[in-house]
Amino acid sequence: MKKANRVAICDALLEKAKTDPDIVIVVSDSRGSASLTPFAQAFPERTVEAGIAEQDLVGIAAGMASAGKKPFAASPASFLTMRAIEQIKVDVAYSNVNVKLIGISAGVSYGALGMSHHSLQDLAVLSAIPNMRILVPADFIETKKMMEQIMEDTIPTYIRVGRNPVEPVHENDDFDLEIGKAIELRPGTDAAIIATGEMVRTACDTADRLCEKGLKVRVLDMHTIKPLDEQSIIRAARETGTIITLEEHSVVNGLGAMVAKVVCEHAPCRLKALGLPDESLITGESAELFEYYGLIPEKIAALIKEIV
Repeated sequence: MKKANRVAICDALLEKAKTDPDIVIVVSDSRGSASLTPFAQAFPERTVEAGIAEQDLVGIAAGMASAGKKPFAASPASFLTMRAIEQIKVDVAYSNVNVKLIGISAGVSYGALGMSHHSLQDLAVLSAIPNMRILVPADFIETKKMMEQIMEDTIPTYIRVGRNPVEPVHENDDFDLEIGKAIELRPGTDAAIIATGEMVRTACDTADRLCEKGLKVRVLDMHTIKPLDEQSIIRAARETGTIITLEEHSVVNGLGAMVAKVVCEHAPCRLKALGLPDESLITGESAELFEYYGLIPEKIAALIKEIV
């Protein structure tokens, strides 16, 4: 069953809001695109509409958090993290207030709308801000588990999700999700794919394809970008000798660069970072972009066979 991660966010907020009156949402004309309309209808008095003004969105959320509320501020990732970066850095992270930022339609979810709507720098920029936790769930099951945890703490957080329904990587919710610790979804010692977000499904499909060819490829679901699970990376490097990173983000200073830093310092091995190139991308739907730039199981599997 396919389900969009943004829908899982609303489901979790609706359930928690029934018992926690401090849960509020702040939106920038984005309640529909964030799938938060059901929350706004159920709790109109706990819904703040900032309009298309992302700096105000973050500032309002920070102010509400300072007053004891628990705001979840949602806006397209491309605008939230670029237009309001100073407010995120100062009002949220430096001030260490309990704001949960929801970057919706991240990566190339808005593929056909072009570079203005692509969010391919958010992980790079936000990871450089002290005190900012960064989460990128792979499917709606992970999203729900993440939401349940972050609604119970006060850590400034950015949670990044796509727009479209996605195939789950987990068969059910019978697994432990610990923020800051990767999940091994496929075992293997011939190579390791370390993926994040909705690219994790692609990583699993790639590993399954290679398994049919006799290659055992480990898949690590790196759902937490910051704090990064360095031990799982080091273990994968030492036990497989080859790491491929996979992300719906620029190859510049994203997951690949973060993994490379860990590998170079602790366990040198072969490494290939896969993501979107450092250029203005072609225009097209997200699936068309993935195929054009080689981020599909067939092409990734062929690349890994060449490397291994």
